[in-house]
Amino acid sequence: MGGVTDLAAFSALRSPEGQTLLDVLRDYDPAQELALASRLRRDHPAELVSAALGQARLRQRAIAKFGAEDAYRMYFTPNGVEQSTRATVAAHRAARFKALGVTSVADLCSGIGGDALALARAGISVLAVDRDPLTAETARANAAALGLDGLIEVRCADVTEIDTTPYDAVFVDPARRGGRGRIFDPEAYSPPLSWAVGAARAARFAALKVAPGIPHEAVPEEAEAEWISDGGDVKEAVLWFGTEPGARRATLLPGGAALTGGTLPDPAVRPVGRYLYEPDGAVIRAHLVAEVAEELGGGLIDETIAYITADTLTPTPYAAAYEITDELPFNLKKLKALLREREVGVLTVKKRGSAVEPEEIRRKVKPKGPNSATVLLTRVAGAPTMLIGRPAGRWPEPGRARRRNPSGGSPCGSARRPSRARSGPSPTG
Repeated sequence: MGGVTDLAAFSALRSPEGQTLLDVLRDYDPAQELALASRLRRDHPAELVSAALGQARLRQRAIAKFGAEDAYRMYFTPNGVEQSTRATVAAHRAARFKALGVTSVADLCSGIGGDALALARAGISVLAVDRDPLTAETARANAAALGLDGLIEVRCADVTEIDTTPYDAVFVDPARRGGRGRIFDPEAYSPPLSWAVGAARAARFAALKVAPGIPHEAVPEEAEAEWISDGGDVKEAVLWFGTEPGARRATLLPGGAALTGGTLPDPAVRPVGRYLYEPDGAVIRAHLVAEVAEELGGGLIDETIAYITADTLTPTPYAAAYEITDELPFNLKKLKALLREREVGVLTVKKRGSAVEPEEIRRKVKPKGPNSATVLLTRVAGAPTMLIGRPAGRWPEPGRARRRNPSGGSPCGSARRPSRARSGPSPTG
């Protein structure tokens, strides 16, 4: 724990002297750590200074997940920062439990208490269980630090020995990292997914946090599978019991847009139209690209690529849109010449279905000039292709202010929309 390796050291960190050190280190610059440590050790025990410096570093890392107001009051372990649920995701899950009428939850494998804190803030009483004494004590300290200890009971125990029958719901967050890094086999989780599913089936409601890459065939038939992204990044998948058996859901935070489905056939492949849509990662993981394509009136550019094409620009929270101005077979010399002609200096390179790395493209074409463009490296009907364009619409999710979409002009600064270089017929629009 950045110097804290046992309960005695953690207790010292929570003492008045430890709190004074943490206050001093709140906004410290890690680049000045050596000089700062030397100065602090003149007046404080070296072990305590080391523990406080480690905790200060963890708090700074935790801001991205918990926000500064909470992170600077909480306590963390290295694993806790790495594996704990992002606060926005935990709040979403707590809100779903609340909407189900849940008033009490057994939080198994609770870690440092990130989910327990969100549940308590939703007014739900929580039993937080973790078998590691230091981790359990950290969760207890966090509940007290945020004034939620009246709703959170922390117990250091083996989760497999907990009686969950007194609780309305069960939440299980199995450890998905081992000594060699991330664990991909659900049965290698600690505890295994099969045990967690058994615990879920015994409860009225349950949610099991799993890796976003969980195979769809590993999802129990009676479970609803939800994939959650936050700010465009897929964060986790959750298996819900007692809600909508067999449903697949993609939830996009922070706005909360939610897409369900999974019964539509794969969209047809069609020529690249004027607009290309890149579905959110949660939509792709949930296998709901067909639902978005139907909403947009579009099709796929390749049967194996999750890019949707259409001739009209349709607002959707589930995908980012690009106006495509050029479609070229993969050829770096042609791309370099085109970008030089358009005076493109700001180049965004994205890829899907291409083995070429974006950094390699930028290095070889050496963009230079005042204009900007986006290059999408992909496959169109099986052929390696470069699509050149610009962002055409990034719509806010429901409940958020909508920005006006850009219109007119080319992505490279020209007032004239350039003609396309194509190997096949041009789509309408």
